[in-house]
Formats: sequence, C-alpha cells, structure tokens
Amino acid sequence: MTLNKKWLLGLMLAAFVALLAACGEEEGASDDNKEETETTQEEQTEGEQPEAPEPDLENIPDVVAEVNGEKITKEDFETTYQGQFQQMAMQSQMTGTELDQDQLKKDVADNLVGQELLVQEAESRDYEVSDKEVDQMLTDLAEQNQMESKDKFLEELGNQGMKEDEVLSQVRAQLKVDKLLEEEVSVEAPTDDEVKAEYDKAVEQQESAETEQEIPAYEDVKDQIKQNLQTQKQSEETQKLVDKLREEGDVTVNL
Repeated sequence: MTLNKKWLLGLMLAAFVALLAACGEEEGASDDNKEETETTQEEQTEGEQPEAPEPDLENIPDVVAEVNGEKITKEDFETTYQGQFQQMAMQSQMTGTELDQDQLKKDVADNLVGQELLVQEAESRDYEVSDKEVDQMLTDLAEQNQMESKDKFLEELGNQGMKEDEVLSQVRAQLKVDKLLEEEVSVEAPTDDEVKAEYDKAVEQQESAETEQEIPAYEDVKDQIKQNLQTQKQSEETQKLVDKLREEGDVTVNL
C-alpha cells in the first residue's frame, strides 16, 4: 500500500471521477469503435499481448495547478498520475486501444483541482467533526485495507512517512467534505423502471457482442445495479458542484 500526501482526501473523488470517465467513454463510443475493439481483442487472444506502456512524466511543472492560491505540486500530481496510469494501462492492454497520456494528465489535474475545491469549500463552512467520527472512519479504512485495527493502519501510514497528526487532520478534512456533499448533493433513489432499463441495456449489449459469458438473472443483480445508478447520480451532482466552485474560484492549470 503506497500512499501520497493527499491519498486520504482522494478516496472519495477517485470513485466519482472514474465513474464519470467511464460514462463518458460509453456515451462517446461509436459502433465502429466497438467493433474495432472486439476485433483487436480476438487478435490478441491468438497472439502475444502488446508491450505495457511506461508513464510519461517529462516536462511536468513544479506547480501543476493553483486553486485559490493553494498549490498542487509536481509531487502530488506524479504520485496520483502513476496510480491512475497503472489502472488505465491495464485496461488499454485488455482492450488493445492506445492510452492517451495527454488526456490522462488533463483528467488527473482536473481531479486534483476538483478535490482541492471541495476541501476548501468544506473548510470554509462551520462543520464540526467529532472524535468518534474520526475513529469510525479510521476503523473503516483499516477494514478496507484488510488490516486488523486502526492502530495497525496508522502504523502502516507511519511507515510510509505520514505522521499521525497529519493523518487525523486529513481524515477530519475528508469528513467535512462528506458533510458538504450531504448538504449540497441530494439525489432521488433510482426507480424500479430505471433499474430494469439499465439491466435490459446491459443484456442487449452483451448479446450483440456474441460472447459466451452467461447473463445473470435480473433478481440476482438488481440491487447492485440500483447501487451503481445511485452512485452515478451522486457523482454527476458532485461534478456539478465542482464545476460551480471552479467557475467562482481562481484556478490555473499549468499543464
């Protein structure tokens, strides 16, 4: 488990940024592109896997962006970029499509800017965070990272160079962001019709791909689909809040 300075604060944003990116790719993909990807995948199964790309981190400025006077450093960017790059490179190899590192750099920079905007807005409001809330979040993080206790989790963070007071400060900041989103981001639960429509869409796509993979029954996956749709709605509304804060703020990206 390798962590950078702002790792804890990135936990929540990483999920919705990845989801929005995936939604955008799905909406923007043409039938020709899908056919090309399927053909490439078939070719790869018959031959060798393409060589894995390397992250391009040349010419990254010392200050990647400034958000209302707060600097996003080269170090913060590179650590985040490498983590995102590993995931995208793996996906690129599986699909046979070329990874656009210029676009990925832009996405990572925008992610960090959005993260900073949410933190700043949350800090500007009169949110109170109790010790009990901090303790619960540390316990949850420990479980997510398959560690037996929050003390072991803090110990591992210490081994990575993060002091306990720094960790606690970041956890409190993240909890304030959570409170901000609870206040500003409100979405209705997906209806049964929406869930069924999403399932039918997935079935249609899988059937058109002519794969031998078995399609699960609706009853077996409807709860997961409902959760995914809820997360997608929350992500879209969170992005609207980020866009509003960015428009009102003073943001400069130097990439």
